[in-house]
Amino acid sequence: MMKVISLAVVDDHPLFREGVIRSLGEIEGFAIVGEGSTKEDAIRIADDERPDVLLLDISMPGGGLDALSLILERVPDQKIVMLTVSEASDDVTAALKNGAKGYVLKGVGSRALAEILRTVASGESYVAPTLSARLISGDGDASLRKADLLRDLTGRESEVLQLVAAGLSNKHIGLKLDLHEKTVKHHMTQIFTKLGVANRTEAAMAFRDALDNRG
Repeated sequence: MMKVISLAVVDDHPLFREGVIRSLGEIEGFAIVGEGSTKEDAIRIADDERPDVLLLDISMPGGGLDALSLILERVPDQKIVMLTVSEASDDVTAALKNGAKGYVLKGVGSRALAEILRTVASGESYVAPTLSARLISGDGDASLRKADLLRDLTGRESEVLQLVAAGLSNKHIGLKLDLHEKTVKHHMTQIFTKLGVANRTEAAMAFRDALDNRG
């Protein structure tokens, strides 16, 4: 039986918020436990409801990024996904550095959003692929260091990382390489440790950096 994922949505545009709630409420496996429109609402919902995943807008009253930091101070294990129109690299970077587990653009469809939320609820991170590609910084020294570290990966870890960079989930990587999902997770842990990164987005960025440096 599928585990029900509890969600809360905080966005100051009522029509958009209601649309997200209605769409996800119609998909099996999700339960909406809270909604709000401000930073204060987000903090209160995280405190009171402890949803599996909290969807947060960036540009709401009080600021979504400020809410993110305050929520994680109070509820460190709260999984937060930013759902926003902002494609600014600064916003993406700030969200990830402040502890967001996902960064999704508002043009996403409901089925795709549901899959992303399942990914985040399972403990993985997600950033819209178009944005993760842009995040590759101009920090040449850091890029070169990451490129050197990639040489420490085993052949299998390199295969896994290549598929991560292509946007595949652990489940789909397992199917592609004929591995158990647990084995893929083990490889991911090794990759994170060797590259000194915190999540799959940073690992994918390191992989792309290495390709750029080879070119």
